[in-house]
Amino acid sequence: MSEAVLLVGTKKGLWVGRSDEKRQEWEWSEPQFLMEAVYGTCIDTRGTQPRLLVSGTSEHWGPGVYYSDDLGQIWTESQAAPVRFPQELGSSVERVWQIQPGGPNDPDVIYAGTQPSALFRSADRGESFSLIRSLWDHPHREQWAPGGGGQAIHSVLPDPADQAHVTVAMSTGGVYRTYDRGDTWNPANVGIKALHAPDPWPEFGQCVHKIAAHPDAPQRIFAQNHGGVYRSDNGGDQWTSIADGLPSDFGFPIVVHPHKPDTLFVFPLTADINRFPPNGAARVWRSDDAGETWKPSESGLPNRFFASVLRDAMTADNAEQMGLYVGARDGSVFVSADDGANWQQIAAHLPDVLSVRAAVV
Repeated sequence: MSEAVLLVGTKKGLWVGRSDEKRQEWEWSEPQFLMEAVYGTCIDTRGTQPRLLVSGTSEHWGPGVYYSDDLGQIWTESQAAPVRFPQELGSSVERVWQIQPGGPNDPDVIYAGTQPSALFRSADRGESFSLIRSLWDHPHREQWAPGGGGQAIHSVLPDPADQAHVTVAMSTGGVYRTYDRGDTWNPANVGIKALHAPDPWPEFGQCVHKIAAHPDAPQRIFAQNHGGVYRSDNGGDQWTSIADGLPSDFGFPIVVHPHKPDTLFVFPLTADINRFPPNGAARVWRSDDAGETWKPSESGLPNRFFASVLRDAMTADNAEQMGLYVGARDGSVFVSADDGANWQQIAAHLPDVLSVRAAVV
């Protein structure tokens, strides 16, 4: 019998939720990795059994990566400091922001995006990682500046049909992509506005908050920017604004429906200096036509709500009837089991939610 598994990474540890496919009643684990900030969560369903991966950051010991092959009952720490720079570079990984499985033709490949902005690759399903040196050595790197949350690679999109093609996004720096297995990287930001730059249309330097794409349509990418919501229909060659119809173009997450490439979801905030939902009401906004039009989803969401939702704190699971999940900085978690039409609160009073990932396994 299938069950839904939900990873909730917080500022003070990880909670694992389990439910049946209806996703109405949830059982929660005891908190794990207590007092570690869990920024990266991942459920890799490509193998014969799912592997859970999380990245935790201890203020004393620094960042670590952990994995579990029994849905979170037992965790194994990857090799000592698995995500680290070669000693000769003289740099240290401050945080692992993103853990992302490779494509279906790379069953053992896992990517990790870090702060400072670097991309690491594992060929053994997350047990050890090596730096993709070509991106670290990119001539633009010295000009990548930190965003409000740090200077980090937070989005990794492997092309499921082309092992040589990977797209990443960082704050700040923008979108970069490779078509030759990481030998070379080029910026892909034409049409994305850099609000606070002297030149608002630079080649790179945009503060992209998150990018997402459907695996069946990898050339269509959606982006939530620091001011701006965008779509590219050609893999990042050109971006077009799709913010018309939204109450605000500022926010952090953007999620594509797992079965409908033209359906996407965002959680707008009022503005960069007013980081709460417009009118103090929690709303997930949905588009069914790739961003041409938008409508709010509100049934079951609170009308007095002043918490923000971070870039990795909204996600969809892989069920035939998709589940959509939102975690907020006030420690609340919501789920919709009907494509975002109706919502139910399934957790409250957790620490600051940093990331959520879910799958039906």
